[in-house]
Amino acid sequence: MISGAHDRLVIYSDITSEIAEAIDISKIILIVFAIVLFFSMISVILSGRGIFQPIREMTQTVKDVSERNLNLRLNVSGSKNELKELALTFNEMMNRIEDNYNRQKQFVSDASHELRTPIAVIQGYVVMLDRWGKNDAEILKESIAAIKNEAENMNELIDKLLFIARHDNSTFLFEKEEFSLTEMLLEIVKETQIIDTTHKISSNISQEVSLYADKNRMKQAIRILIDNAIKYTPEDGEITVSLGKESNYTAISIKDTGIGMTKEELKHIFDRFYRSDQSRTKEKGGHGLGLAIAKIIIAGHNGKIKVKSKVGEGSEFIILLDEGDYYLTKL
Repeated sequence: MISGAHDRLVIYSDITSEIAEAIDISKIILIVFAIVLFFSMISVILSGRGIFQPIREMTQTVKDVSERNLNLRLNVSGSKNELKELALTFNEMMNRIEDNYNRQKQFVSDASHELRTPIAVIQGYVVMLDRWGKNDAEILKESIAAIKNEAENMNELIDKLLFIARHDNSTFLFEKEEFSLTEMLLEIVKETQIIDTTHKISSNISQEVSLYADKNRMKQAIRILIDNAIKYTPEDGEITVSLGKESNYTAISIKDTGIGMTKEELKHIFDRFYRSDQSRTKEKGGHGLGLAIAKIIIAGHNGKIKVKSKVGEGSEFIILLDEGDYYLTKL
């Protein structure tokens, strides 16, 4: 419509259909977004379940661990990456805890068994003294001797148990000093010759060696090995103490002509409370702790013990000391 010079031209257009289309498109977008959001939420839930389920299982397993079921381990089959590494680390820790707990349990059991025998003997003689020993000099003498012997045996056993307990609790400290290893070995040989007259005790010690270590404990370890050689060597047999070199090590050897050991016995000789069948049948005595203590002392100085033995041909225990670790110097 046109009217005069100042009239305006007005054009009308119907956009109802365009608005309707825009609304329809918006609805479609909203529906698609809702569908995508729905499936996204399901995906998150499912993936979240995959992530959190192993964590929940691990948490429950850890809660279930107790003294009675130390064998529980985390399932690593469904874990990935960091979770799997965490589970493996936990399982390794539990392996160590279970092993130490079982060893402690066995140690207590063995110690109780070892103490039970002397206590029973002492109780038996006390009863016998109470009944007949008051008026019988022979029974009185026998009982006193037996009680004294068992008391000494118990005292020795308790000292060994305390030594091992301090080691296991990491409260045992070595008091190191520099001393002549050569002089110490010659001293031990001389003392052994005085104490034991039924065996030939000889030495092969020519070089001078100085050692920085705990002198008393090293002497204790060497004495244990010599006493062990004496115990399993028949009368008139020979025991030789030597000092020399083996590769980069200074070697202390205690060699005997005794009964020797089988391969099976060699596997267990350093186990606590282990005593071979031969030692039992020959009634050699002891608590089966000596070699375990010797190993602790030598290992505490970063050394090692090598054993060679053959049934009927004797045994040789060799203490190997690294010159670098021990500050060994030839004088």
